[in-house]
Amino acid sequence: MSLEHQIALTLLTGGGKKKIRKILAHFEDSTEFFKASKHRLKTIPGIGEKFLQQLDRNRALKDAGKYTEYFDKHKIETLFYKDDEFPYRLNQCDDAPILLYKKGMMDCNLPRVVSIVGTRNASNYGRKICEDLLHSFVGKDIVVVSGLAYGIDIYTHKLCTELGIQTIGVLGHGLDRIYPHAHTPVAKKMLENGGLLSEFLPGSNPDRENFPMRNRIVAGMCDATIVIESGERGGSLITAELANDYARDVFAFPGDISREYSKGCNYLIQKNKAHLITSSDDFFEMMNWTDQLKPLSNQLQLFAELDEQEQKIVSILKEMQDVSMDVLAIKTEIPIRLMSGILLGLELKGVVKALPGKRFGL
Repeated sequence: MSLEHQIALTLLTGGGKKKIRKILAHFEDSTEFFKASKHRLKTIPGIGEKFLQQLDRNRALKDAGKYTEYFDKHKIETLFYKDDEFPYRLNQCDDAPILLYKKGMMDCNLPRVVSIVGTRNASNYGRKICEDLLHSFVGKDIVVVSGLAYGIDIYTHKLCTELGIQTIGVLGHGLDRIYPHAHTPVAKKMLENGGLLSEFLPGSNPDRENFPMRNRIVAGMCDATIVIESGERGGSLITAELANDYARDVFAFPGDISREYSKGCNYLIQKNKAHLITSSDDFFEMMNWTDQLKPLSNQLQLFAELDEQEQKIVSILKEMQDVSMDVLAIKTEIPIRLMSGILLGLELKGVVKALPGKRFGL
């Protein structure tokens, strides 16, 4: 699918993300959508007359064409939701974008992806937690995601660049700028091992309403969200709430009950919206990542007698290592009603283990 077609899909009037995904599911090739007659589109469930009246595919394609030269010049790449490089965890969320724009050298689909978020008013206590946590991540192929905001976010990104940890900053505006501007040096350094990600076209301003949209990507593309210091309100709590909605694991470090920027973490823990952790050891144990951080044993060699369906599942898990049941069903083309029983059988054989968030690994 051409870049113009991908961008044009995001510019269609009246076409929300969920609707566009449903429409495209009826075409073998997404480009067919731009050639299909309105009569054919009308036969698709959920396509109403109002949408068809507003639909101007030629205008969307024309507007999309204005960006291609800019993308080439500024080394901006796209991740379409059907691409292998698109964050597969994000595709599990029903409000996921259909197109992301990126700069840098990132891999969104490594086996372990963690978001670290927190207050803009980070204290020495919060910074120390960041330091200890990220030092424990070194050499473990963990990707760290945050929002490039003041405080915990930028401190996390900065430490990652110093420690050689891949880190991705999700922006609430286009990739033609860095906001806050003061974070430009760190953002440039991130491009060497990680990078910047946005669903907003160049020229999009850092408007207030964009940041909750940004937060859903931070939450959805990760296995877990860790909150380090937070007030009673703010983006960190929004991200944590979204992560819970997406059935992701949420963790929070407790703080002094008299401190303003401990109240958010303490609230999440009190309301059972986050696991209480006091160290990286707690986090790795609760995520069941202690064994996964070691090389895979030769145990699988003992199970050469797996049937065809089991072999398909094992092949996917060898590649991705941490996968939801829904994604396994899609990639193996095994009906979801059968998948549960097959996975249980593999668990009993000692080949597969259940992970937090209804995911599975070898």
